[in-house]
Amino acid sequence: MNNLTITQLEYVIAVDTHRNFAKAAAHCFITQPTLSMQIKKLEDQLGILIFDRSKKPVLPTSIGGKIIDQARSSLNSLGKIQDIIEDSQGSISGELRIGIIPTLAPYLLPRFVNSFVTNFPQIKLILEEQLSDLILDNLSKDLLDVAIMVAPQNHQKVQVIPLFQEEFVGYFSLDHPLFEKNDMRLWDLDTSDMWLLKEGHCFRDQVEHLCGNNHLKQHDRSILLESGSLETLKNIVDQQLGFTLLPELASINWTSEQKRRLKRFKGEKPAREVSLVMHRSFMKQRLIEVLRREIVNCLPAEVARHEAKKIIQWNP
Repeated sequence: MNNLTITQLEYVIAVDTHRNFAKAAAHCFITQPTLSMQIKKLEDQLGILIFDRSKKPVLPTSIGGKIIDQARSSLNSLGKIQDIIEDSQGSISGELRIGIIPTLAPYLLPRFVNSFVTNFPQIKLILEEQLSDLILDNLSKDLLDVAIMVAPQNHQKVQVIPLFQEEFVGYFSLDHPLFEKNDMRLWDLDTSDMWLLKEGHCFRDQVEHLCGNNHLKQHDRSILLESGSLETLKNIVDQQLGFTLLPELASINWTSEQKRRLKRFKGEKPAREVSLVMHRSFMKQRLIEVLRREIVNCLPAEVARHEAKKIIQWNP
């Protein structure tokens, strides 16, 4: 068998990533016939089929999946050589692919991105808003370098660097029974009129975890809302419909009228710990450190002070 080339492995990974030969070819800046020919040549070399072309989208065969996993691992290891050299030389440059969960992106990114690119113009940021499960999958496939998210409970495959703890706050319609309550506790919440994000959002999982099985009451509601936006939930509450829970960063820049509807919990304060999460093999430690520093420095005082409070931490 002839030696495999790095280019061949890159083509295979591109097809697996995009599950489409045309998109993979565009990603590799070559024509589709050229990419198809190179992959067919590799399959002939190996004597196996890597992809099942009868499936739409294109899927790896059983043996092809194992080859793709090894190809990703091999190319990832090769890339680490350059990362080690750059890190040892103190180089802060290159590309940084960041995944961030939707309940953080609108509120955190505007706080640090401009400062980051101003202070580190040699770094190209690629930012992708994604749900937690997709982020973890993309980290494992080396499609992302680092994530800003609530870290998974199982840390074996990822490195976690905590950034801050973000308190949960209640947002109530003005006629809600809890609006006038001054000492609200978690057990006061009646989830039959609470608005939640749709399934798949880790913030929904966190809220349901805090409220126990009470979320099951929601099936009795006359309005069923499937939304992926905290702003949509907030706007629903503004129309005198129930309440919702929000992460604190979502409310920092609100008007005084909007903040009237906010209520904080007494006693133990529900919160989530936001972290940088990366694959354990990621070598660009200097890049990660400058990213961590820029994020922490941009935090408002309300969030930065949480370390001194008694917090219920959430680990999904």
